[in-house]
Amino acid sequence: MHRALIFTFLLITWIILSGILDAFHIGLGILSCIFVTWLSSDLLFSNRSLKFGGRLKQACRLPLYLLWLLWQIVLANIHVLRISLSPRMREEIQPQIVRFRSGLKSDFEKYVLAQSITLTPGTVTLKIDGDVFLVHAISDAAAKGLMGSMADRVRYVFSAD
Repeated sequence: MHRALIFTFLLITWIILSGILDAFHIGLGILSCIFVTWLSSDLLFSNRSLKFGGRLKQACRLPLYLLWLLWQIVLANIHVLRISLSPRMREEIQPQIVRFRSGLKSDFEKYVLAQSITLTPGTVTLKIDGDVFLVHAISDAAAKGLMGSMADRVRYVFSAD
């Protein structure tokens, strides 16, 4: 059931993004979606005990998280731009490695958090070891923004309640 859902989601996405509805492109999309489903189905739905209602809640929470993330990306872009244009740029750039525990359990939650951090300008996820994240931050402000809020939001999106 879960593999059929993943395949369907991927194929719909393929058709929407390609915009070409001839036999060759649809066939290529089907083959690609079968391959990606085979590779990643264990990652996306690792918790098979969650019922449809729980999955629906996750599906409704995800767009809200993505909007919040988009806003964080805008704010981080402004922060990096401010540093770049500052006459005291050398003092404002304070590169550092930050280590923190995310408290996330599933690999997919950790993946979403790592990609969210890396998409945010001024931060890059370097390593994940268990639930410990190692992140490079360009400044103190970027480093302080890593603690808590993003991981809490990811945890909420994928929680069962």
